[in-house]
Amino acid sequence: MPKNYKIAIIVGSLRKDSVNRKSAEALVRLAPSNLDFDFIEIGDLPFFDEDVEDSRTPAPWTRLREEISGVDAVLFVTPEYNRSVPGVLKNAIDVGSRPSGKSVWAKKPAAVVSVSPSGVGGFGANHHLRQSLVFLDMPVLQQPEAYIGGAYDLFDDQGELKSDDTRDFFKTIIEAFSNWIERTI
Repeated sequence: MPKNYKIAIIVGSLRKDSVNRKSAEALVRLAPSNLDFDFIEIGDLPFFDEDVEDSRTPAPWTRLREEISGVDAVLFVTPEYNRSVPGVLKNAIDVGSRPSGKSVWAKKPAAVVSVSPSGVGGFGANHHLRQSLVFLDMPVLQQPEAYIGGAYDLFDDQGELKSDDTRDFFKTIIEAFSNWIERTI
């Protein structure tokens, strides 16, 4: 019987009708039953500022740190902005990595899925995020690489994946992540 793992999902888009959020929700629906997911909201995080940390830690920073501390692994699903990650996602990473020496990210297995309307599927964001995760000591799933292009054509009006091929690929991603967590923890 596989062990159950608690997984944080961090979506790098704040849009209500985000294709990244729809993609994350689709991954959850296709996931093996041993993965339990919590969506971690990042839109309310004040920008990281060490002076603020030194004087009074904002409640949203404490919430994020506690939520990430309580999970076994993290799934990042992000768009690409200007060939990199959205500022809100980078801010969440910075908040969770502080104070120095007390990063909540360390040793947590991770996977990165980038979703974009462009044909390259958020390649730049995916690799910029991976660079940060390596520094944070998060073992990152290498295969399958998950650059999802043509995002606006992926979902029907009910938010379901339209294509069996896409559904199969999403299932491959989330099953590989489950196996990665098993091997890494």
